[in-house]
Amino acid sequence: MPGLLDRRQLLTAVAASALLPVAALAQNSGTTPVAVAGKPGEIPEGMKLPLLPQLESFPIWPEGKVPGSAGVAAKEEWILRNPKDGDPNDTAAMHVTNPILMVQRPAKPDGSAILMIPGGSYTRVAVTRSGSSIDQTFAGSGSTVFIMTYRLPHDGWAAGPEAPLQDAQRAIRLIRHRAKEFGVDPARVGVAGFSAGGHLAGWLTESFGRETYEPVDEADKLSTKPLVTGMFFPVMTMMAPYAHETSVKNMFPKGGTDEEKRKISLEFNLPADMPPTFLAHANDDPAVAPENSLILFNALRAQKTPTELHLFEVGGHGLIENGKDLPHLALFETFAKRHGLWK
Repeated sequence: MPGLLDRRQLLTAVAASALLPVAALAQNSGTTPVAVAGKPGEIPEGMKLPLLPQLESFPIWPEGKVPGSAGVAAKEEWILRNPKDGDPNDTAAMHVTNPILMVQRPAKPDGSAILMIPGGSYTRVAVTRSGSSIDQTFAGSGSTVFIMTYRLPHDGWAAGPEAPLQDAQRAIRLIRHRAKEFGVDPARVGVAGFSAGGHLAGWLTESFGRETYEPVDEADKLSTKPLVTGMFFPVMTMMAPYAHETSVKNMFPKGGTDEEKRKISLEFNLPADMPPTFLAHANDDPAVAPENSLILFNALRAQKTPTELHLFEVGGHGLIENGKDLPHLALFETFAKRHGLWK
C-alpha cells in the first residue's frame, strides 16, 4: 500500500526489538540510537526519506491520571530504530509515560474494531506513528484499528509488571466508550498482539475478570473482555526453559520469584471462559521459542477454549519466508469471522 511501511519492515522491527537490547542497536546500525527531535517522527537534519502522515491519536489516560506515576523519572522519547537507513518513519517508543492509541480507519467500516499491540521485549514499543500494512490489512477487512503504546515495567511504575496491563485494559475500555464516535460496535472488539505484544494481548484477554487500577471516569465501567484474540509469535511464559529472557528481565528488573513469574505466565492463569484465541508461530523462530505457542494451545485445548494454532516450518521471528509474508493474517481473519468479529 503506497504511503505505508510494508509489513516486512514492521515485523523486522518487532523481531529486532525482541532480539536486541537498546545498546545493541548501535552495533546493528553503526550509529547510536537517535532520539527524534520535536514531534515524534520528525526528520533530523540530513535525512532524505519523506515523513509520512501520522495517524490520528489520543491519550489513553486523562492528563494527570496515569496510575502509579509518583516518583517515575522516565522521560518519553521516540527513537529511530535504524538511523543509518534514514527512514524517519521506522521508530520505537522508549520510556513511555503517556500511552496513546493511534487510529487506522477503514475505507468501508463494518463496525468491528481491533486493539493492536506491538512488541519490543518490554524494552520499548516497536511502532511507527504513520501506520503499517498490518493495521492497513485489518482496516481492509472493515475494522477500525487502534494501535497502542504502553508503559514499560523497568521504568519504575508502582504497578510494576502490571503497568502495561493497566494500559491495555484502559485502551479496550476507551474503544468501547468512544464506540459511537468511531462507528464501532462495542460488542465486536478484538485484540491482536505481536511478540511481547502477543503476551500483553493474551494477558489482557485472560484478565478480564479482575481490576488492575482504580477507575478514573465512566469508561472504566466497561468490560475489558475482547471478543476474539490473535497472538502472533508471542512471548507467553515467563518460566524456564522457554521464556524469552529479555522480556523476563524487563518485566522484573530487580529479579522475580518463580511465584511472581507464574502470575504473568499465561498458561497458569486461563479462565474457564477465555475468549477464542488464535496462535501463529514459526518453528525456526530464533527469538521466542515456538513452545510458547504450543504450550498455550495445549492449555486452551484442554479446557475446551475455541483455539487454533498455525506452526509454520520456517518464518523466523516475524513469519516471513524468502522476503514474503506467510498467510497468518488471512488465517486469523477466517478464525475471527467464525467467532463474529468480522461479518
